[in-house]
Amino acid sequence: MKSRTLGILLVAALAVCLALALAVQGGQDAATAEIWSDGTLIRTVDLTVDQVFTVESAAGINVITVSGGEIAVTEASCPDHICMDRGYCSGGLPIVCLPNGLVIQFTGESAVDAAAG
Repeated sequence: MKSRTLGILLVAALAVCLALALAVQGGQDAATAEIWSDGTLIRTVDLTVDQVFTVESAAGINVITVSGGEIAVTEASCPDHICMDRGYCSGGLPIVCLPNGLVIQFTGESAVDAAAG
């Protein structure tokens, strides 16, 4: 393989990694989050209001905590706990508990009054 081809492949791989990192970091913070269970919207929560609630489905239970403008699955009956590993989030990709059929989708961008540098 020529060194030029190898260089092009390396640059392409770095570009893909950068795009994936930006996608995982997400965009702006959300103002609300929709809680979906088995494909049904069950609740829309305001991320500025601290609260804890439980979502029960036929597959299992998830405890969801909203605190400080962020939301997380803090307890789950699923076997892998990937949803819990995601931690507290305020936007970006949805939080998903596939075994329990739970999806937390971020909606509405929050207003930013000022940015500190």
